[in-house]
Amino acid sequence: MKFRLVVPFILLTVVMMAGCGKREGSATSGKLTIAVVPKGTTHEFWRSIHAGAVKAGREMNVEIIWKGPMREDDREQQISVMEDFISRGVSGIVLAPLDDIALRGPVANARAAGIPVVIIDSDLKSDDYVSFAATDNYLGGKMGAQELIRLLHGKGRVIMLRVMEGGASTTNRERGFLETIAEAPGITVVSSNQYGGPTVESAYRMSENVLAPLTDKSGALTIDGIFTPNESTTFGMLRALQDGGHAGKITFVGFDASPKLVEALRSGQLNAFVVQNPMSMGYIGVKTVISHLRGEKVEKRIDTGVTLVTPENINRPDMKDLIEPDLTRWLE
Repeated sequence: MKFRLVVPFILLTVVMMAGCGKREGSATSGKLTIAVVPKGTTHEFWRSIHAGAVKAGREMNVEIIWKGPMREDDREQQISVMEDFISRGVSGIVLAPLDDIALRGPVANARAAGIPVVIIDSDLKSDDYVSFAATDNYLGGKMGAQELIRLLHGKGRVIMLRVMEGGASTTNRERGFLETIAEAPGITVVSSNQYGGPTVESAYRMSENVLAPLTDKSGALTIDGIFTPNESTTFGMLRALQDGGHAGKITFVGFDASPKLVEALRSGQLNAFVVQNPMSMGYIGVKTVISHLRGEKVEKRIDTGVTLVTPENINRPDMKDLIEPDLTRWLE
């Protein structure tokens, strides 16, 4: 009699334990849940990625959870966000890693837990992810250098303000710029070893520090050109040039778009900027991880495109979605 009572109890316990282990957003619990983890959440670039992810989620009827660190140097916070999503058992993760080494552990842990990860924006020194969807960042840096060489007619003194160590995307842009600018014998790079950091404010302060010793007694800058490899360094440098009365007097090529940078290009304070397609990046990242979950074959490397925007082409219809995307449809 006791045996008959124990067996049903054991079976009930097993069923309850199985239910407790149910993955969030799994096939058994309903809609798939895709976590999207950006490097940061303050720049216009990340808002565009968020919009692209939401667009893909609506089209494919999956839930999108958007969460990341506020600052783009908070590796510990991004790792914590990843660990949280793994413990929650989301269906898949789209990650823009802050550091190409520090995030290897969380991605390996996700794979071990059966959660596929698609990397976007910045590469990871790992084979544990399903696909990598991003800009050809070396090409983007090369395009910036080529435009600066053209505008300076192959002669002059230039500087480059770096972003920060560990970010594969901006490191590749910086390398693409420096290796290409070196091909112009008439151009000298007088500063390329300073880092603007993760925010506009930190980039602004460093820009002032870099420009100060490059200013003569009359207050004029002793350089001819500038390149900055992301949104925060571009806007930080722009503000420093504006405050010093130099904006529009120095040839300036930046990277990434925002309303204020578009305004600066139109007013002549910025000569050109290289743009990615962040909305497409977020969209493709989500679609790719869903395709993988559904058993479809996905490419290991997906190029999301890179474009040079200049005063000559800024008003073309095909540029509008790149530099002035309508995000309110997806984020509000």
